[in-house]
Amino acid sequence: MSELIYSPGLESVVAGETAISTLEGGLSYRGYSIEELSAQATFEETAYLLLYGELPDTIELVQFCKNLSDYAPLAPEIIAALRLIPPAVPLMDVMRTGASLLAHFDPDAADNSRKANLRKATRLLAQLPVVLAARCRLKAGQDPIPPDPKRSLSENLLYMLCGTEPSERHEHALDVSLILYAEHEFNASTFTARVVTSTLSDMHSAVTAAIGALKGPLHGGANERVMEVLAEVGSPDRAEAWVRDALARKVRIMGFGHRVYKTGDPRAKLLKRLCVELAAETGSDHLERIADTLERVVTQEKQLPPNLDWPSARLYHYLGLAVELYTPLFVVSRITGWSAHIIEQLENNRLIRPRSKYVGPTAKRWKPLDQRGLRSDRKLPFDEPFPGLE
Repeated sequence: MSELIYSPGLESVVAGETAISTLEGGLSYRGYSIEELSAQATFEETAYLLLYGELPDTIELVQFCKNLSDYAPLAPEIIAALRLIPPAVPLMDVMRTGASLLAHFDPDAADNSRKANLRKATRLLAQLPVVLAARCRLKAGQDPIPPDPKRSLSENLLYMLCGTEPSERHEHALDVSLILYAEHEFNASTFTARVVTSTLSDMHSAVTAAIGALKGPLHGGANERVMEVLAEVGSPDRAEAWVRDALARKVRIMGFGHRVYKTGDPRAKLLKRLCVELAAETGSDHLERIADTLERVVTQEKQLPPNLDWPSARLYHYLGLAVELYTPLFVVSRITGWSAHIIEQLENNRLIRPRSKYVGPTAKRWKPLDQRGLRSDRKLPFDEPFPGLE
């Protein structure tokens, strides 16, 4: 056997081929730069591009948006199930449950054909925002607001969450953030989805697993930690002292650094512009001044420029959204990328099964039970000893 190559965290390991996105030379989806997409496209156009491989023409876009509107309403049984989830359950757990629950009401759930998976992906994209908004309303003791077929996905989501008419600036800001979060090559959650898919499991199972991966604070949950940092700093005049003290104590400041982007996340730069505009509109310039100081010092001292989570947390704050919504909004966007990768994986599937580097003991010999005795230093694998073992 040839010598196996070990790379902790699979860093720099090429684990497969994809035509969906690339980080080489800046992030692009299907050949279109995110700079151009965020400036020109809607989220619906971007979702179509990721799922179908090309930008839609007028008829295709109208039909795609109609499909999203037609699929969006939830079955009464799903709303009833959301009511039964205890109030303290985090929204990301609800989103994970929601993705799995939706499978039971999807007529194509067991069909792994390309056409069926495109329909399932469209339903998930349409329905998961409604699951999120409905759960938030129910948790607050309010009835869910049904989706409006005349609204875009971003406008609908803000309306269903807040119950008020969102401004065009707010709708545009959310739309751009969804475009930037939609896809990012073989990140942890996408790779999770591809691993599950490689076993020939179904789309809902793969998406449910991906949401579980995204929940982690080193992946999707980082944007929630960013607001904790800004709140702890409190004011611009404390920012530099706070960050230098944090760095001296080797505190990890969430929202900085990236496994792939070493000179800066292009998505962060695009979203920062919107943050500046919204901060001026909402009277929150102090947050931008805090962020600028932390960004400057961390980049200078640690050569860690900000990633997308750094500005997105502030952007969602300016939109009046609760912190617990930040990572679920990531789900609403990334369902497009996950679905595209699931479909791509199935088109040229190979079971993903890496090897491991064994570091445990070797050449141990079996002893019958009566020869093993009782070791005084044995730690029991349970919290309390069984009766009679004390």
